[in-house]
This record gives sequence, C-alpha cells and structure tokens, in this order.
Amino acid sequence: MSRVRLDLNISLDGFATTTDQTPENPFGDDWGRLTRDYTATRTFRERVLHDETGAGTTGVDDEYAQRYFADLGAEIMGAGMFGLHEHGNDPDWRGWWGDEPPFRVPVFVLTHTPRPSIEMANGTSFRFIDASSEEALAQARAVAAGGDIRIGGGARTARSFLDAGLVDELHVAVVPIILGRGIRLWDDLRGLENGYEVRAEAAESGVTHLTFRR
Repeated sequence: MSRVRLDLNISLDGFATTTDQTPENPFGDDWGRLTRDYTATRTFRERVLHDETGAGTTGVDDEYAQRYFADLGAEIMGAGMFGLHEHGNDPDWRGWWGDEPPFRVPVFVLTHTPRPSIEMANGTSFRFIDASSEEALAQARAVAAGGDIRIGGGARTARSFLDAGLVDELHVAVVPIILGRGIRLWDDLRGLENGYEVRAEAAESGVTHLTFRR
C-alpha cells in the first residue's frame, strides 16, 4: 500500500518558510540559505538542474536527496510551491521547473482557483484541485499504482497533513541557521512524536536529518 511521506527543510528555530521575498527576488536570500545543502547535492543537480557532469556533494545530504525521489507514485503540493501566489493570473505559467520537472509522476496542486491540467513529456502532470487533505490523498492514491505519495509543501500544506494524522514518514532536515520569523512547523503539533520511531543522522554539512517513521 502507498505510504505518505513528507520532506521539509527547517531552520534551527523551527521555521519552514522565509519572509524576505521581493518582486525582484521572489525566493529571497534566506530560501537559498535554508536549502543550500540540498541544492548542492549531486542528486539535486542531476534531477532538477539536469546537470550530467557528476558535480555536487555525495555525502549524507545526497543520500536523503536520493530518497526524496525514490519509489514515488504521486505528489501533493500547495499552490505556493507551484508558484500560483506569484503567477496565478498567468494562464501560461507551468511551474518553476521548466519543461522537464523533476517529479515524473502525477502532481496534485491544492488551490481554490481551478486551472486546466498540464501534461509534461517526462511523465509529470499537474492537476489543480480544490480539496481537503483527505480528499487530495484519496485522489493521489487512485493514480499512484502502489507507489508512495509525497507531500511536497509548503509549510501550511505540510501542517494540514500532519495535523490530520495522514503522514507515515516525516523527514525534516534541520539546517543550522536562525530565521526568527515565518511559519513554524511544530506549532500546535505537541506530541507528534508519539506513534513514530524517531531517528537522527548528522550530515557533513552540519544539517541534522530527523526521520519520524510509523
């Protein structure tokens, strides 16, 4: 049966979002700090940037990056992760990832504004749905063919699935930076660790990888 997985990078003080975005810099500088060790991996460079040179880190961070894409049958993400907060009025917007998104499976984008589905040549499809966490998960299971279902983010989407008790495996990469503001992952999730086996592993980069697995 499909397992529901969730991967997030968070700061040392627990924030999963950044707040320094501007129209000229839509990701902001802090997002680069929060994700730099993931984006430095060989797996990210190959899968997302289509860099076939073999460049990138190959240590513990890369092992988790490989797991990020392994055994997937479907993905669920929030509207912000797809870019609808910035580009929602652009009918030609196809996401941040170009013509070959890294997912290669059906992706369900949670939004209150329906849009036509998008089919990509590499097996990725984007389906825009107005649905609860439970409803979105049911739709993802129907097409996952037994593969895992990943909750891709952002933070509000992640928290809604955690709050509903729908996540079988949570991987959190705790990055040693202090953000001080944003959306904190752990708020109102007291006792989340109950019912999970928790494992911690330190990477060469200083990132601590926490895995909560039922």
